[in-house]
Amino acid sequence: VPVLVPLQSCQCLAWKPRPIVAWGAESQHVVAGYSDGTIRVFSISRTEMELKMHPHAVALTAIAYSTDGEMILSGGKDGLVAVSSPRTGMTIRVLADHKGSPITVLQCTRKQYRDFEVEGGELWLATSSDRRVSVWASDWLKDKCELLDWLSFPAPAGPEGLGSLPPSLAAFCPWEAGTLVYVGFGVQKEVLFYSLRKKQVVEKISLPYFATSLSLSPAARFMAVGFGERLLRLLSCPARDAQDYAGHDDAVHLCRFAPSGRRLLTASHSAVLVW
Repeated sequence: VPVLVPLQSCQCLAWKPRPIVAWGAESQHVVAGYSDGTIRVFSISRTEMELKMHPHAVALTAIAYSTDGEMILSGGKDGLVAVSSPRTGMTIRVLADHKGSPITVLQCTRKQYRDFEVEGGELWLATSSDRRVSVWASDWLKDKCELLDWLSFPAPAGPEGLGSLPPSLAAFCPWEAGTLVYVGFGVQKEVLFYSLRKKQVVEKISLPYFATSLSLSPAARFMAVGFGERLLRLLSCPARDAQDYAGHDDAVHLCRFAPSGRRLLTASHSAVLVW
């Protein structure tokens, strides 16, 4: 979108989910979060900004649409999570559960209405840099938002040899309902699978280094993990077959599977690769 926002840097970006109607019935949109705490919604088809909101007092660090595209969830450097309506431009809720630690991930997924004995058709998670993950069930039309689970992962104090701590990253597992995947600085270098039903870690996969990025394929049991050592690892689950790929010039700070699962995009300091 050729729209300039003077003196502000874009910190995060999310595509609006496709509507469950015929393609073309609704314009494509993206939402961007900026360093001044503002959110801007852009129309791709009209190449213009449609809405500006200011739900945060500090820089945004994560942003996501709800699964139906009717709400925007945004997280700030101060750990606050805001829920805003792109239709009205109003912020309807602010959650302070992660206050004090930057939000690193926001993700939404659909759920069956009575899953986990709570109402709502959506699950969403927030992850903060202090290795905490909160999981919520929501029905925004009824103004319902219920905390379903709270995870806090331990880590040793005073790490040596690390310029900065690896990010805390979590994602809902596409092929295992009710399970989320977590990577971050901890006692071990590993991927953790946590069951929301059993309330416990049910599987661990060892890694050669601490992860800097994570993505799970929506079409197959594959996981991509990026490392600060310029390495990308593709894991097959649950067989745990691993294949490593070199080629980046710096830390692999972004991994994203395409919605089809047929392509994987990875990014480092000055290179973007499509696999």
